[in-house]
This record gives sequence, C-alpha cells and structure tokens, in this order.
Amino acid sequence: MTPAAPTPAYRRLSVEERRSQLLDAALTLFAHRAPEDVSLDDVAEAAGVSRPLVYRYFPGGKQQLYEAALRSAAEELQLCFDEPREGPPLPRLSRALDRYLAFVDQHDAGFSALLQGGSVVETSRTTAIVDGVRRAAAVHILRHLDITDPGPRLRMSVRVWITAVEAASLIWLDEDKQPPLEELRDWLVEQFVAVLSVTAARDPQTASVVAALTSADG
Repeated sequence: MTPAAPTPAYRRLSVEERRSQLLDAALTLFAHRAPEDVSLDDVAEAAGVSRPLVYRYFPGGKQQLYEAALRSAAEELQLCFDEPREGPPLPRLSRALDRYLAFVDQHDAGFSALLQGGSVVETSRTTAIVDGVRRAAAVHILRHLDITDPGPRLRMSVRVWITAVEAASLIWLDEDKQPPLEELRDWLVEQFVAVLSVTAARDPQTASVVAALTSADG
C-alpha cells in the first residue's frame, strides 16, 4: 500500500508577511475590478483566509485596506521613474515609460479607478496619494534633466506632460489597448519634447533644456 503523501507543514506568517499577502490579494482584485465592486469577503477568499483575519489587520475595513493597497500601488508607480542617471535623458525617459505603461497594462481596471476618481471609497487621503505619484514623477524627470531649481514655466510644462501621460493611458485602455505599447511610448516621448519646445519660446531655462535634449539625442 502506497503511503499517503505528507501534508505540507503549516507555516505561520509574520505580521508583515500576512499584511503583504492581504495587500497583494487586494491589489490583484483592484487591478481587474473597480474598488466599489470588491468586498472584504473577496479579499479574504483571494488570500485564502477568513474575513475576521482581514479585519484584524485592517480594522478600518474596506476603506483602510483600499488606502493601504493604493499606497502600495503608488510606491510601485513612483519607482517607475526612478531610472539610473546614465546615458542621454530621452532613452532614460523611454525606459521609465516602459515600466509605467507595463503597470497600466497589468492593472487596467484598477488603474482607471485610481486616476478617474468617483469611487465610493475615494477620499481626500486617496486623492493625496495619487497626487503624490504625480509630484514624485515630476521630481524624477527634472532630476533627469539636471535641473535643481526649475522655474514655474518648466515645472508646469513637466506636470502638464505627466497629466497627458495619465490621460493617454486611460484613453489607451478605453481603445482596447491600441496602439501597441512601444508606439504609445515613443509618441509620449515625442510629446514631452513638443511640450517643452512650445514653452522654450517663452522661457530661456526651458530653451536650454530643449537644446541639451536635442544635442544629447544627436
């Protein structure tokens, strides 16, 4: 008689491991469904735990869990623009956009809910988390441009472009993810240069940045 296979030993997770497990489960659900369509029971089932356990780690319920998941997604998005400062700026920007657009592709419904707002779980705190991603992206981009003291026109131009990237990402999702990601990325890089070029006509600092980008790009 063949002996039964041994039952895998149960391993108790640490507090941080369990919390990370629950956040991963929540992020996976939010990636494919709007936040208001995800319940704590859904998260518990996805993580393979009980609903009371979810409440133990997130006593504030769905709102607290959503905000924690949002912070986790925000941290990942911020890292998209944390590109090593090596080589010409535009290829660096292309690599950062590759990571950003990959996140959009993988978290389509959740990304839409994140940026479009209007969710029943949206609060001033969630809005601040999303705005933090935009501001962090602007800081990274200005560093790639070797600008430590940007004037208002240059700073505004970069932030306008970040808003355009968000809008293009949402439209791309609505257009059944067309054009292909590589084409979208290249177009957004060209948009970046175009936005700066328009501002350059009014701002010497931005004009210097455009000249440096053109020179570095050959």
